[in-house]
Amino acid sequence: MGKTIAEKIFDAHLVDRPAGDIHVIRMDAVFCHEITTPVAINDLVSRGKDRVFDPDKIKAVIDHVTPAKDSKTALQGKILRDWARRHQIKDFFDIGQNGVCHALFPEKGFVRPGYTVIMGDSHTCTHGAFGAFAAGVGTTDLEVGILKGVCAFHYPVTMKIEVKGRLPQGVFAKDVILAVIGTIGVNGATNKVIEFCGEVVDRMTMEERMTLCNMAVEAGATCGICKPDMTTVDYLWPFIQDEFADKTTAMNAYEVFCPDADAEYDAVIEQDVSDLKPMTTFGYKPDNVKPVAEMKGTKIDQVYIGSCTNGRIEDLRIAAAVLQDQQIAPTVRGIVSPATPQIYAQALGEGLLKVFMDAGFCVTNPTCGACLGMSNGVLAEGEVCAATTNRNFNGRMGKGGIVHLVSPATAAASAIAGHIDNSKLFKG
Repeated sequence: MGKTIAEKIFDAHLVDRPAGDIHVIRMDAVFCHEITTPVAINDLVSRGKDRVFDPDKIKAVIDHVTPAKDSKTALQGKILRDWARRHQIKDFFDIGQNGVCHALFPEKGFVRPGYTVIMGDSHTCTHGAFGAFAAGVGTTDLEVGILKGVCAFHYPVTMKIEVKGRLPQGVFAKDVILAVIGTIGVNGATNKVIEFCGEVVDRMTMEERMTLCNMAVEAGATCGICKPDMTTVDYLWPFIQDEFADKTTAMNAYEVFCPDADAEYDAVIEQDVSDLKPMTTFGYKPDNVKPVAEMKGTKIDQVYIGSCTNGRIEDLRIAAAVLQDQQIAPTVRGIVSPATPQIYAQALGEGLLKVFMDAGFCVTNPTCGACLGMSNGVLAEGEVCAATTNRNFNGRMGKGGIVHLVSPATAAASAIAGHIDNSKLFKG
């Protein structure tokens, strides 16, 4: 019997099988940020186990509240900073070098096909776009990962979602994943891996695949994953070119982590996107989705473009194309946060930030702050935000606020209109 991508990765990393289908697997990387890791650090210190399994395999960043907004967040940063220094963790990204973790770490080449990655963050599943198994974990698992470089999981059960057809003009990866979540529901992939495949995924850039995998957790999935291909190799080539004679050799090596033709899946779902329209959420669950046209006229107070879902350079280019020579509505606050310093610099060099500023947007440093209602764009009670983020839970961006999840194009168009609206890029 053939195997899925996740099964192949687990088999290649197996350390122990202590009971039933529990697999203890070796970690290739443990990612850390200042919100969840300090709790693990303090507990390890209190137990006399202030050690790390391999400082070269731990990557750390201050990204959720940056710079610190108060004494508490300053302390969280200090705990992570001091820990990284005393354990000589060279890949620690502090103020000025830091960016949103799930954009920064791929940008640095820290994820490869076949890798295993954990982090105390639910959107760690983003890194599955590279053909890796990447999962968010709790404090105890994070501690074990930091200390021993292993983590225990049930053997993976995989759901295959085949995205077919061809995306219409003005419809994007964010619309695809919203449609998928709307189809299977917020519990549709609970405790499963979602393997994204099909001709549409094959044509996607790595940035688009990261958007897909980023929101797999909103359907309950442990990880979203895409098979490695030449698009993956092209993205990683600056980091792997010394390891392989050429790109074909690299692809041949990574093909071992492609799914077998006779792999068995828990479920197979076909999603034809040929007639897909731009999508938005309503209500307070990620599977509450409908076409943007059905929400047109819904008043908004804020538009936020950024996050680990849609804060990359492609996202900023799309939004800027909509905003060019336009002004946002006087009733709307527009905020854009490029996800990393590199993206910020690239957007500056391409003139994108000028487009945003000329349109009336506030451009902030790279940060996760607004996405989870911690800083740089918190909503007041009763306010409404159209956001390119990944979660629309009640109060997510501020107590009493509501978030409508949209693509960068829809976010930009809505900022101009002052209400939820389709962009000029959509010709449907």
